[in-house]
Amino acid sequence: MSDIGPYFGPDQCGISYDDYYARLDADRLWKHSPLKYVDAAKTPTLFLHSDEDYRCPLPEAMQMMQAMAVRGVETKMIVFHGENHDLSRAGKPMHRVRRLNEITDWFEKHVD
Repeated sequence: MSDIGPYFGPDQCGISYDDYYARLDADRLWKHSPLKYVDAAKTPTLFLHSDEDYRCPLPEAMQMMQAMAVRGVETKMIVFHGENHDLSRAGKPMHRVRRLNEITDWFEKHVD
């Protein structure tokens, strides 16, 4: 899902726009979904997201985070309220600082 438009899905799946919508191929879509490969995920993962990010909608991140968590992979999700896709570049200063602190803390916890 994305606000980019209806051509985004076909582009990411490597097929033509006309083929994509003429015959929705669930197997091909599943092949390109990160959720298909979640059983192989082992790396602790920090999810940072903005609740007004329409380029990468929050439900997409929530699905992956929850799929990893129920498989025993350490995960954490931080949602920045009132922010959008530009959080790291144009977000509120307090959110940008918190974002950097969350990343730093996560790496300090997980890197020897």
